[in-house]
Amino acid sequence: MVTAIVLINCAREHINDVSQSLLGFKGVTEVFSVAGQYDLVAILRVQNNEQIAELVTEKIRSVNGIEYTETLMAFKVFSNFDLQNIFAIGEV
Repeated sequence: MVTAIVLINCAREHINDVSQSLLGFKGVTEVFSVAGQYDLVAILRVQNNEQIAELVTEKIRSVNGIEYTETLMAFKVFSNFDLQNIFAIGEV
């Protein structure tokens, strides 16, 4: 599995539309609206680098309202999230 983080600047009036468009692409697993230098952060999870290239250059960059993107490729994932979910089964 290949993971990439895409930092996105878009026209303010298009933030919600861009978010929904991105979620329609296979491989885009989450989109976050964030404060700071960027408007949105998209998490991409696919099988190979070629799929990342296609998603970013052909699909994401073609979404109306996106002005700029910066893509960060993940080398390793360090996370407690999945482990916590396993042990949280049955908790209320």
